[in-house]
Amino acid sequence: MEKRPMVILAGPTAVGKSALSVELAKKIGGAVISADSMQVYRYMDIGSAKITPEEMQGVAHYMIDELNPEEEFHVVRFVEMAKRYLEKIYAEGKIPIITGGTGFYIQALLYDIDFTEQASDGAYRRSLEQIADEKGSEYLHEMLKSVDPESAEAIHANNKKRIIRALEFYRLSGRKISEHNEQQRQKTSPYRFAYFALTDERSRLYERIERRVDKMIEQGLVDEVKKLKDMGCTKDMVSMQGLGYKEILSYLDGKLSLEEAVYIIKRETRHFAKRQLTWLKRERDVIWIDRQACGQREDSMLAAMLSVLQEKGIVPRDASDTGN
Repeated sequence: MEKRPMVILAGPTAVGKSALSVELAKKIGGAVISADSMQVYRYMDIGSAKITPEEMQGVAHYMIDELNPEEEFHVVRFVEMAKRYLEKIYAEGKIPIITGGTGFYIQALLYDIDFTEQASDGAYRRSLEQIADEKGSEYLHEMLKSVDPESAEAIHANNKKRIIRALEFYRLSGRKISEHNEQQRQKTSPYRFAYFALTDERSRLYERIERRVDKMIEQGLVDEVKKLKDMGCTKDMVSMQGLGYKEILSYLDGKLSLEEAVYIIKRETRHFAKRQLTWLKRERDVIWIDRQACGQREDSMLAAMLSVLQEKGIVPRDASDTGN
C-alpha cells in the first residue's frame, strides 16, 4: 500500500511556525494539525500564543480549543485525536501539516510509536508523588538523573508527570525509558513525509521570545490567568503547568512580583527553546530551514520547503504555481 503524505513543521517556540504553516498550507492544499500541548486548551489563548481565526486565513486547523483546562492531555491522547483528524484530512484530499513545538508528540505520531502497552505500578507512583509533594519535583529530577541521565536532560525538572513515568518505567523494566524511546524511534514511518525544523540565529530567537512575552502581558495575560483561577483552575492541573500560566498564578497568589514573574517566564521560555532545539538535533530525518540563511524572507523559506516536497513526491512539480 502506498504511504500517505505528511508534512511536519517543528521548531523552537516563537520562531514563526504558525504563520509559515498557513502559507505552506495555502500553497499545497494543506490542513494544519497542532502539535502544541497548550493550544489544545480552551480559554488559554494569550499565554499559549494561540493562532487566531484571522491568522488562519481560511486554512483548516485541528487540535486547537479542543479541551477544557481541567482535562488531561498527554502523548497517547494526542496521537488518538491526531489520527482521527488525519483520516478527515486525507478524505478531503488535503495534505496534513503537523505544526508545533512538542517534539515528543510529533515523534509518536510520525513513527506510530505505541506508549499504551507500558505497564504501571500504582503504589510506586503514589510514593513518588508523595516525595514530590514533600521535597519538590527537583528532588525527583535528581533521582531520575542518577538512573537515566539522558531522560533527565530531556525532561524539565518541573514536569513531575513525565519524571514519575520515567522512574516508574525504570523500576518496572530495569531499563531506561530513554533507551526504550530510542528503540521505538528506529521504527520506519508509515507516512511519506518531510520533517522540517524552522530555526533562527540564537540571539534573534531570544529577542522574539522577549518581545512575545512583553506582548502577552500587554494583551492581558494576567487577566486571562485570573479568569482561569476564578474558574477553579489550580497549579496541579496539567494545563496550568504551561509556561506563563504557573508564573502568573504565583504572582496572583502573592508569591512573586509581576516583574519577577515576567523575568522567570522569559528565562524559562529561552531554556525551553534551547531544549526544543536539542531534541530536534537528535531526531533523524530533520530538514533544517534556517531563517537567517533565507534572509528572514518567507518566500525563500517556502521555496526551500516546496523544492523538498516536490523532490519527495509529496506534492506535484507544479505545486508552487497553485497560487493562494
